[in-house]
Amino acid sequence: MIQELKIKNFKSFKEEVTLSFEAAKDTTFEDYQVVEVAPGVRLLRFAMVYGANASGKSNLLEAIEALHDFITYEPKNDGEPTGTIPFKLDTETPSMPSEFILKFYVGKTKYSYELKFTQKLVLFEKLCYYRTTQPIMLFERTFKDGQSVISFNPSAVKISAAAKEQLSLRCLPNMSFFSAKGKVNLAIEKIDAAKEWLKDGIFPMVSPNTEMFTYASSEMSTNDELKSYLMDFIHKADFNITDVRSNNVTRPIPKPIVDILLTAEDMPNDVREKLKAEPSLPSIQLEFQHTVRNERGIENYFLPTDSQSEGTRRAFGIEAAIYEALKDQSFLAIDEIESSLHPEIVEFVLHRFLRAKGRSQLLITTHYDPLLNTVGDDLIRKDSVWFTEKKESGATDLYSLIEYKGLNRIASLQKAYRNGVFGALPIIQG
Repeated sequence: MIQELKIKNFKSFKEEVTLSFEAAKDTTFEDYQVVEVAPGVRLLRFAMVYGANASGKSNLLEAIEALHDFITYEPKNDGEPTGTIPFKLDTETPSMPSEFILKFYVGKTKYSYELKFTQKLVLFEKLCYYRTTQPIMLFERTFKDGQSVISFNPSAVKISAAAKEQLSLRCLPNMSFFSAKGKVNLAIEKIDAAKEWLKDGIFPMVSPNTEMFTYASSEMSTNDELKSYLMDFIHKADFNITDVRSNNVTRPIPKPIVDILLTAEDMPNDVREKLKAEPSLPSIQLEFQHTVRNERGIENYFLPTDSQSEGTRRAFGIEAAIYEALKDQSFLAIDEIESSLHPEIVEFVLHRFLRAKGRSQLLITTHYDPLLNTVGDDLIRKDSVWFTEKKESGATDLYSLIEYKGLNRIASLQKAYRNGVFGALPIIQG
């Protein structure tokens, strides 16, 4: 689980900001929204971010995605860019490194991962773990005299000189240590556990443009557990869909695509001849059963996927992503969760996630401020609410609702937000 993330000089985050999942002393919804990962350490399963358009909400999610992508990135040569984007509304920051510090738990073990990198190379990388309150370094990587220098803590990591040399040779200046280690046959228990969580424990971000419906439809045809989960959601959310059936179909491959495929030198002869004789691909086509009541009584009609509404497609995709996060106990970020969804569906989606116990975490951005009226006594904890605000410098500030005093005396957090009490609103000049 993520404990906190610090970001500096990435996109609109010029100065360092901190997103924390540490729970406050408040015990609201303690039994299913808070996880005690270690004695005295309570982490939240959910956080949501409000802010004006272009205030940096999406950039927060993209920062997490960029960190994950770099950790798993395998460049073919040292000339490929690392993928980071520094703050550009300043004369100095474009030439300075982006900086990340991620603190997270794998089981009961706490880790801290630090990264400083430019668009061309890694300047600093470090992984620590904790036995007590003090971090114990596992590896540290610096950049000296034009090359990466990797050092290990001999009291925590046992590694031969030959393996260390091999790692150094594999570790390109624009590559993470973890990607380099993946190319070396070497087991280091503490480092491997962190590497696997960083790789698999953070899911790709779901944006309004992410095509998750196709994935959900494909998985449902073979995954009965996922199908049952999604159908339960659809029934309760009143989408008028009562069943889903799959049909095996054969789709022709367009001739230009066939011609390109046939030029592949490594294609086996039997596959090449089959492609020439039958240029098609087997696939699964889903149809959704809609049950209606009319003058003839109750009737069922099956409609193809392209006949489903944008809201239906979006809801299916989001729920499929949440299902996977719950199943794998992973971290998931959803940008503008209310996009194409009715407000009551948004609340229902969040209610289902929040009522599911486990170590999965969900971070969302939203403009749907009526959710603020559910804070404290209905759905959401106060320490789960965050805001982004664009400063005059163009940089994003990130801050938590619980930084404000007297919250218990505010009758409506939604009205307070709209009245500018918490900032993070667009400034409209009439």
